[in-house]
Amino acid sequence: MKSKEEELLDGQDETPKENLSWTQALLATTAPLSQQISLSQVQQISPNALAYLGDAIYEVYVRMLYLLPLQRPETYHRLVVAQVRAETQALHLRSLTPHLRDTELEIVRRGRNAAIGRPKRLDPEIYQQATSLETLIGYLYLTDYQRLTELLEILHLNK
Repeated sequence: MKSKEEELLDGQDETPKENLSWTQALLATTAPLSQQISLSQVQQISPNALAYLGDAIYEVYVRMLYLLPLQRPETYHRLVVAQVRAETQALHLRSLTPHLRDTELEIVRRGRNAAIGRPKRLDPEIYQQATSLETLIGYLYLTDYQRLTELLEILHLNK
């Protein structure tokens, strides 16, 4: 009789039953939550609140991305922290910028301008860029889920 871990490992090479990309499959678990807020409501949300949401969505995405293959909790933590730290998020924003639409660039600008206060260890520009990425993720999560998955796929996070 196989353990649960062995069963999971056996099935990890299988193609998902639905024709979803890995990014879409990772975010699919939270997609219904975003459909309950209208665009006019989203436009009333502050950039800092969008960044708060975007930070959570991005971290869940990264945690799920590294979930397989099975690893020790310390390894998961190390991998996730490397991706969600401000310096890495700033790099991700810079790599996405050429792919952003005008409305998305405006959200990024609003996020950058709303980034006040920062950890002392961080350069203010890095903190602003990280907050901008989180703001964009929060905004797209609420307004254009498909576009969010497209942009996250561009990142090609290291696995």
